[in-house]
Amino acid sequence: MTPGILLFAHGARDPNWAIPFQRTQALLAEQPTAHGKVPVELAFLEFMQPDLIEGGDRLVKAGCTEVTVVPLFLGAGGHVRKDLPELMSQLQARHPDVAWRLAPAVGETDTLVQALARSAAELAGLTPKA
Repeated sequence: MTPGILLFAHGARDPNWAIPFQRTQALLAEQPTAHGKVPVELAFLEFMQPDLIEGGDRLVKAGCTEVTVVPLFLGAGGHVRKDLPELMSQLQARHPDVAWRLAPAVGETDTLVQALARSAAELAGLTPKA
């Protein structure tokens, strides 16, 4: 088993929109794991490249045999519930020897919800009660 991570974001026409996602990719790629450093690709649904299929192809080319797709969406709307499973099916058909796993949208994790609340409080100039 050689793991890889495929981050999946919506995409936008403004290239600056992708900066936080590119930073996320870079930070994740540098984190040591039980498997050493794991290859991480960032892919987009629209407007930006690479798309999910190309990002998956890159991880397979890097030798990954088990890839977790992590939607960088605040919630699981239509893109996560409808578009993404179809794209996952295309990846599975294209690379049947690879185990493709779809993680929940990051915005649905308690970790991110708490981080959003902390950030909102900081931006509002509020500090937590000691």
